[in-house]
Amino acid sequence: MMTKTSEILRETDIRPDHLMEGQSERFLADIKRLLARRSEFVEVPCPSCDHPDAPVAFTKYELSYRRCPTCDTTFVNPRPSPAVLEEYYATSENYAYWAAHIFPASEEVRRERIFRPRVEQLLTICRRFGVHPGVLLEVGAGFGTFCEELAKTQFFERIVAVEPTPDLAARCRSRGIEVVEAPIEQVSSDAIRADVVACFEVLEHLFSPRDYIRQCSRMLNPGGLLLITCPNGHGFDVSVMGVVSDTVDVEHLNYFNPDSLAELTTACGLEVLEVLTPGQLDAELVRKKVLVGAMDLTGQEFLQRVLIDRWDDVGAAFQQFLATNKLSSHMWLVARKP
Repeated sequence: MMTKTSEILRETDIRPDHLMEGQSERFLADIKRLLARRSEFVEVPCPSCDHPDAPVAFTKYELSYRRCPTCDTTFVNPRPSPAVLEEYYATSENYAYWAAHIFPASEEVRRERIFRPRVEQLLTICRRFGVHPGVLLEVGAGFGTFCEELAKTQFFERIVAVEPTPDLAARCRSRGIEVVEAPIEQVSSDAIRADVVACFEVLEHLFSPRDYIRQCSRMLNPGGLLLITCPNGHGFDVSVMGVVSDTVDVEHLNYFNPDSLAELTTACGLEVLEVLTPGQLDAELVRKKVLVGAMDLTGQEFLQRVLIDRWDDVGAAFQQFLATNKLSSHMWLVARKP
């Protein structure tokens, strides 16, 4: 189905241009603090298949991004230890700025174009797979908009937000959302058992995605669903721009692809039901890099036509093609606990 022009999500809708300079300054300050603890970084194997020796694919922010020769997952190695990551997010100027400025300024667009469709997608999945509508746990709830929109549907009897970042946890509480202010790895499965665990844009940030998925599985009742969204390392944005892509971020330690994420989830004892890539921004993100001179399309006549010369005519259709064919850099995975 073609997307109506009025329904197209633009990057500036969710990341207002006039606020991003202030965000960049705080992000650079966070990076400086993170790199000051480089001596505490840890060597790890591939986060998907545990392959012990992956060559460096590129460097960015003084970090090494390696690509697994077995499953093609890209990942930061060495990476910040769990203690360093916990301190990073607890004291992040960048996240405090998002909570105070960017999220409030863009919330209504995010609510309409991201969170309501996300709620609809989740409910469709739950109905399709016959989920008991008891407890939903959102891990990494951020500003709380998803939980708030989901609560309006009255589908679930109880909704719990797990959010370890203090400013964001406070925002969730201010909306009347039940909050657990701790990393999911520190939450007892005896305290909460869920029918659905939803993790939106969390997995890429984690020191050990394997431990995280296992913990999410422990929180699930038998037959419950785990829903994960994260960047797709094989998606258009990342594949075409590589190190230039803003998706390649100092906070993003793991870049799975549809096959490697399914492999990891299966290894954690869950049944993978489907993998989707319903992204909306890949083509625009690449186009913007070209327009500001950060990427050169010389010799790439097809991309020049699609992204620049005929953008108004074919841009939306091209993005829809990417989404339909698992080529978007935004990925969903749905798995069930036996």
